[in-house]
Amino acid sequence: MSTVTGVPGATPKYTKKDFESDQDVRWCPGCGDYAILSAVQKSMPDLGIPKEDIVFISGIGCSSRFPYYMNTYGFHTIHGRAPALATPQAGPARAEGVRGHGRR
Repeated sequence: MSTVTGVPGATPKYTKKDFESDQDVRWCPGCGDYAILSAVQKSMPDLGIPKEDIVFISGIGCSSRFPYYMNTYGFHTIHGRAPALATPQAGPARAEGVRGHGRR
């Protein structure tokens, strides 16, 4: 059952705001990560995937704070472990995993 519509099998109708978390974004002023975060939050509703079926997995570094800034499931791992955790074995078979990382 969709937790958004309350109707079994219904496709959730999300907006960008639904994917914004209540966390203060702590990147440096002018950082390109702001644009990436905004673009991902804006594009997520178009995928039509229920939020409870989405997980963002990251490693270390500034860009790896990404899971905290998305209102979805997320996991912040140690260096080099994001690929291993972003495999189908890391969650339910229906979960959509997204791995993100970067270097500064």
